[in-house]
Amino acid sequence: MPAITVDDVLVLPRLPQLDPVTTEFRAVRRLTTAPQGYEGEGFPVRRAFAGVPMSELDPFIHLDQMGEVDYAPGEPKGTPWHPHRGFETVTYMIDGIMDHQDSLGGGGSISNSDTQWMTAGSGILHIEAPPEHLVTSGGLFHGLQLWVNLPRAAKMIDPKYQDIRGTKAALLTTPDGGGLIRVIAGEIAGHRGPGSTFTPINLAHITLQPGARLDLPWQTDYNALVYTLAGEGWVGTDMRPVRLGQLATYGPGEAIRVEAKTELDLFVMGGQPIREPIAHYGPFVMNTQAELKQAFEDFQKGRLGVVPAARIPHTD
Repeated sequence: MPAITVDDVLVLPRLPQLDPVTTEFRAVRRLTTAPQGYEGEGFPVRRAFAGVPMSELDPFIHLDQMGEVDYAPGEPKGTPWHPHRGFETVTYMIDGIMDHQDSLGGGGSISNSDTQWMTAGSGILHIEAPPEHLVTSGGLFHGLQLWVNLPRAAKMIDPKYQDIRGTKAALLTTPDGGGLIRVIAGEIAGHRGPGSTFTPINLAHITLQPGARLDLPWQTDYNALVYTLAGEGWVGTDMRPVRLGQLATYGPGEAIRVEAKTELDLFVMGGQPIREPIAHYGPFVMNTQAELKQAFEDFQKGRLGVVPAARIPHTD
């Protein structure tokens, strides 16, 4: 099943009609193409933020598009146990199933537009893997993992989870009904998503029909990033072509413009920049090199937790 959809978008609340004369539309600052690689035990990813300065991403750190891949029986793969400290991981499943488990005894499954939001905080061990029945059968796998930075004051808070069901996303459409907007976190045109965030951010998954235009009002103190999950279209008022695997970063302004050539699937992100020093290496995101060194030492000495003896079984 694909990410949550509706039979008739015309019954949904609509974005306001923006006046192109009085609205300051954001210009596209940069357009990059994600290189492809492999993560974990060997599942394919696109590194969406590669080549983009951290100053344009803040408060975001990293984004992987996982798949889209149709696995044969025996092929589905996940990650081994690994640590995190100092940030949040947001895993959004579009197709397929992912089980997760941590060193504090937490865990569960996400699938078909669910989001697993893990605040690593002071540190945790974590694993993500497809359930055994999916490994046996194979099947479609497609999702995203986004890393959201934590401000200095929150980096060492206790770890916690949010399991956000896809049915809880706020749904709205464009003025002409040509798009479906799923608000996962933050607020878009007065509609709030279910995700709770330390740093003010917006996250939305948007599908536009061929020929549809999206004029999306956006907080002026947030940055704005649009990643193309599938399809072709144009970004910005100067109509720059965009396609699968490309990221557009926008400059300042009041609204984002995107137009669809084919059916266009987008992941739209933005947030209030933290503007603090970043020391980032591997699974840790801290403020200083000394804190980064301490994170590795704490992991090596078992202070971030111990791998449980048994894997939590998958439950539907």
